[in-house]
Amino acid sequence: MASAEQIRKVRDIILRDSHRRYIVVSAPGKIVASESKITDMLIALASAIAHDYEGRDLIEKIASRYGEIAESLDIPTDYTELVRQDLSARIERYGHDFPLLTDALKAAGEDNNAKLIADYLRNSGIPATYISPDEAGFYLSNIKGVIRPLAETYDNLRDSLLDRSDIVVFPGFFGYTKEGNVITFTRGGSDITGSILAAALQARIYENWTDVDAVYSVHPGLIPNPHPITELTYDEMRELSYTGFSVLHEAALEPVRRGNIPLQIKNTNNPDSAGTSIVARRSDFDGIITGISGKKGFCILHIEKYLMNSEVGFALEVMKILSDYNIPFEHMPSGIDSLSIVLREEVFTPDKERLVVTRILKELEVDSCYVNHGLALVMAVGAAMKSAVGVLGRAVNALSRAGINIDLVVQGPSEISILFGIKETLCNYAIRELYKSFFN
Repeated sequence: MASAEQIRKVRDIILRDSHRRYIVVSAPGKIVASESKITDMLIALASAIAHDYEGRDLIEKIASRYGEIAESLDIPTDYTELVRQDLSARIERYGHDFPLLTDALKAAGEDNNAKLIADYLRNSGIPATYISPDEAGFYLSNIKGVIRPLAETYDNLRDSLLDRSDIVVFPGFFGYTKEGNVITFTRGGSDITGSILAAALQARIYENWTDVDAVYSVHPGLIPNPHPITELTYDEMRELSYTGFSVLHEAALEPVRRGNIPLQIKNTNNPDSAGTSIVARRSDFDGIITGISGKKGFCILHIEKYLMNSEVGFALEVMKILSDYNIPFEHMPSGIDSLSIVLREEVFTPDKERLVVTRILKELEVDSCYVNHGLALVMAVGAAMKSAVGVLGRAVNALSRAGINIDLVVQGPSEISILFGIKETLCNYAIRELYKSFFN
């Protein structure tokens, strides 16, 4: 959605299929690599206001970007002035509260782009209407940093949108609290908005349009011409998204999975490409492994205590200590006298680490408690693993031959993934070696 040219492509995609009735849009991205995304500029604007700067140069830069797009699309509305006034109104309302201001300004990217695109579609002879999340009852909650739709949101969306005869243009990435304040998802959250709408409206399919022809078995930046995935399950995609596949926000899968709505990844720049289907159950398997991904930024909290296995409630006491500091955990493999907890470095800050380790040593009387930093999680995912023999051994052998030491191995009860904990510096190397073993 970065330019007038891209928005024209969106119009053409809508016209190609009369069943495309609900359009969720993101904010304009970069036209060239040296440019800033609108969302990044809006975050910078919020920071400037919080530090007592007026931010007029950023307001003008953001507003002018919309004005240029509108002018290129021959939209008569002065979007430079419209966006300028919109940003000023948000600052005036929320300027006293930095978290609320940040969400309100971030949401302006998608909100103004949805208005612009609805205008453009109408000017092109397509009956289209911008619908505000507030108007549609798109209510969200924030519980311990997790943004979720309220149960009533699905009914609200169905009641307000289902029977419309025009095309609905809906801004992604944000909604409202019941108190009337703007609240945003994490980056890439327009994927989540689209999924929620698809589930609420019981859509036949949720098309997620991006800039790649398909989901690939490995990041294209690591392997030339990687194997494209034609079909995978919600659970496989969830696992891959968790450890680095950025083509789709990992939280976007829950609503469509619950409604059993197929999700199709498509390329805005190549709409004839078949893309990748994400479904409940696969009918086609290209191989044992569907994809391999990796993500850096983890650490392991190691706890050792003799006869730990006979101490009732020990793990619960550890979880209570982590909960006291609002620290979520990722994985928790254990032995009879040891417990390892995988955490994200970004939430397990040095201050929290010191407090947690001190409390575990003192309150739980353990033999040792320490943290290993600089961990990456590399995951091999494939629904076909359930009926295959020797997959773990093959993966371990591939890493061993490459001289990669494994700090952690986790295979979930679903048997569709194997996760390896290794040093961050070896993350991409490990992904390449696993790819060679399973795909070459």
